[in-house]
Amino acid sequence: MNEASPQTWEPGAYLKFADLRLRPALDLLAQVSHERAAQITDLGCGAGNVTPFLRHRWPEAEITALDSSSEMLARAKAEHGEFNVVWRQADVRTWAAPEPQDLIYSNAVLHWLDDHEALFPRLMGELTPGGVLAVQMPNQFAQPSHALMRQVARTGPWADVLTPLLRDAPVAEPSAYYDWLSPQCAGLDIWRTTYEQVMDGDDAVLNWIASTALKPLLEALDDEPRRAFKTALAGELARAYPKRADGKTLFAFQRIFIVAQKG
Repeated sequence: MNEASPQTWEPGAYLKFADLRLRPALDLLAQVSHERAAQITDLGCGAGNVTPFLRHRWPEAEITALDSSSEMLARAKAEHGEFNVVWRQADVRTWAAPEPQDLIYSNAVLHWLDDHEALFPRLMGELTPGGVLAVQMPNQFAQPSHALMRQVARTGPWADVLTPLLRDAPVAEPSAYYDWLSPQCAGLDIWRTTYEQVMDGDDAVLNWIASTALKPLLEALDDEPRRAFKTALAGELARAYPKRADGKTLFAFQRIFIVAQKG
């Protein structure tokens, strides 16, 4: 998607935390009140984990699930092929609906893209009157997990390679999304939720971000500097997110939600 997003996705690594990643997706879906959606796009469907829930919610709808990753789509087709869904490879940055959509649902995708001031109104333009744009994005970029990732990337011997890939604030404040979307909306709901994720194992936070935010940085390095970078970051993250007495790690992860109904 964005130049800073992974060149190749690894569905197995991403789905290691499938339950934790699915919860906000379903929390978003629960706030969509459109009950007669006939045309639906799952925008950035990934491995297709949410697409079956869209099908169950709207059994008669024509659903298109699209993603830019061939690896993710292959996994989606293999595991969810029994659902009557059109799986399509496409770039969200240039995607245009073949006809106006009743629902555009996008879970944990749009933070990879820049220029939200233009992107979000454009997506609203793909909706029918009364149609809904439902978006969930990680809003973790000022939190220790992501701030430390950028700090270590900028201060080590790998800085020249990694610094151009860093994005300090790809997600705007809720007030900005309100200003960009409200002129087209009959209804607009924006909220933030922090999930206190209870995680097992060593380097739990490192392993979480390794398949998402950290992945473009790891892909940019050769083997030896990659190992050194991961080791340095692991130490910082272990101090920021110490294990509790029971060996678990608490990882506070913030997300932003938007449900916008077109006027």
